[in-house]
Amino acid sequence: MTAAPPPTNLAGILDAAVEVAPDRLALVFEDGSSTSYGQLEAHMRAWAATLDAAGVGPGHRVPLCDWGGVRSGAVTLAAAHLGAATTQMNPLLTARELRELIEVSGPGAVGVAGPDGAHLAEALGPDATLLREPPGPVPAGATPPRVGQGDTAAVVLFTSGTTGRPKAIALSHAALLDRIQAYRQPPTAERPANVTLMCVPSFHVGGMLGLLVNLYGGDTTVIQPRFDAGGWLALVARHHVVTAFVVPTMLARILDHPDLATTNTSSLRMLSYGAAAAPVELVRRAMEHWPDVGFANTLGQTETIGAYSTLSPVDHRDPRRVGSVGRPLAGVEVRLVDPDTGVEVAADAMGDRVGEIWVRSAQVVAPDQPADGWMRSGDLARQDADGYLYPLGRMSDTINRGGEKFPPSEIAERLRAHPAVADVVVAGVPDHELGQRVGVAVVVRAGRPTPTRDELRDWCRADLAGFKLPDVVVFVDALPVNELGKLPRAAAVELITGTAANGPT
Repeated sequence: MTAAPPPTNLAGILDAAVEVAPDRLALVFEDGSSTSYGQLEAHMRAWAATLDAAGVGPGHRVPLCDWGGVRSGAVTLAAAHLGAATTQMNPLLTARELRELIEVSGPGAVGVAGPDGAHLAEALGPDATLLREPPGPVPAGATPPRVGQGDTAAVVLFTSGTTGRPKAIALSHAALLDRIQAYRQPPTAERPANVTLMCVPSFHVGGMLGLLVNLYGGDTTVIQPRFDAGGWLALVARHHVVTAFVVPTMLARILDHPDLATTNTSSLRMLSYGAAAAPVELVRRAMEHWPDVGFANTLGQTETIGAYSTLSPVDHRDPRRVGSVGRPLAGVEVRLVDPDTGVEVAADAMGDRVGEIWVRSAQVVAPDQPADGWMRSGDLARQDADGYLYPLGRMSDTINRGGEKFPPSEIAERLRAHPAVADVVVAGVPDHELGQRVGVAVVVRAGRPTPTRDELRDWCRADLAGFKLPDVVVFVDALPVNELGKLPRAAAVELITGTAANGPT
């Protein structure tokens, strides 16, 4: 059998699997239902015919408001098939927030929504068409021709907006296919499918890229549209999951779940984590529970189509490296730059450099990328003499307490090591005298007594300078993080100040 040629249009990632193993499971769902590669391709062709009939064509934007599943995957590939691009939207957003995304990404006259996305109709406006139900099968030969390739947009994702208005990031066919093919080879009939659990939504770059890589490789993806730790453990055991990607908040909830001790997770071989900073103690706990699992920590952004730096499973076995996000991937250049001067920082006596990460790579797709190709990431990091990066947080999160500037991450890391602290967020809160003070919201570990503010300050004092000690301490039942375990800075400040205003600290 002649191998399918490499795809030039994103929709072509299904071609090889449909040719060599059409009955192989592509997607498996929490309710036990599943979709084969042949069935997914049929859904994609039907949606392509439906979108074409609705007037969607090359260069169009198709707002898609849905959790990951057959509809989401089929519509994403169907729009790309037609030379259009889906704009991937979170169903939890309000109609006003969806309208804002439409404004920054370009209007779409035709949108698609799942059961939780009906309010997309309000965001689109009265003259637009909203498609809800999946179309029926189309006759052979009724699918419109496949158009669109190269630098034309195939998918539009949005930055998280944790530091301001979200940006629309258009990912081209060429850029996506280059990244996908760097991760995975197309399937063969002889190679068994790898079983991956995807619990990061496909409207985030990690979920979207993971899904596309799995589909190109002919693998089986178990979909958990909305993360639940107990459900995650059950899916690993039921489907013999081999690989998974989680964010640190998810990992913490899995390790704390009462079902962990009795659930068979022996099928796991690789656990990747990223999208937010991972506490060192959390990673150590995970490695102790799964000593035979390989761990990989990634650092990346939507603008870099996922990771640009990775800490490998081998590096995780070096105690010095836990907490690092590793070294830049092949083909990626990284500079550490003084954010105030734009000058690359020199190494100190230990060979370390501290500054903002600037990235240059063929995979950088930032819309405001300078002509020289260097993207300012907005992330602060330390890089040691061996090239390993250690994240220090977002520049916009930096606390300025009376002229002393420092990242909240080191305070949070120290507090998480306290035996009574299950989770914590640290942010600079307004202060009329110093400009900002150190504010802390703490989630107390179950079964532990609530520590006092002075106890937490004393705990931090051994490792931190006096000006970094918590000034305002509040206790909350849980941190209201988003799907990627992030709590935007403004929301963190509001949580701390609002809770402090309503009770003692």
